[in-house]
Amino acid sequence: MTQPAFRGGRNIALKVPPHQYDATLRFYAEVLGLERIDRPEVGFVFGANQLWIDRAPGLSQSELWLEVVTDDTQAAARRLADAGVARCDAIEPLGENFDGYWISSPCQIIHLVDGERQSW
Repeated sequence: MTQPAFRGGRNIALKVPPHQYDATLRFYAEVLGLERIDRPEVGFVFGANQLWIDRAPGLSQSELWLEVVTDDTQAAARRLADAGVARCDAIEPLGENFDGYWISSPCQIIHLVDGERQSW
């Protein structure tokens, strides 16, 4: 059986409680002067990455979520399960046709495991 390949994705999501959202946007736009990306979500060019600032009403403090890209999400799921990595798909819907899922690292950082064909 072929082992899946993993690499860091270009997307970083900063989940921010509503009471910190506007100040966080101002920090990245006005204090740091990063180039803003406007889609339905708000993000910033963050070097070679994209930093997405997501309003997260259910949180009391910010969380950092990372993207990991793989060439085979099904093989990756088996490898991760064999390693005891927790799946946490219920935290945010990805859509029925999305080739990916959510996991948690041992230190509780959420990662999107994403098929290489996906793009935000």
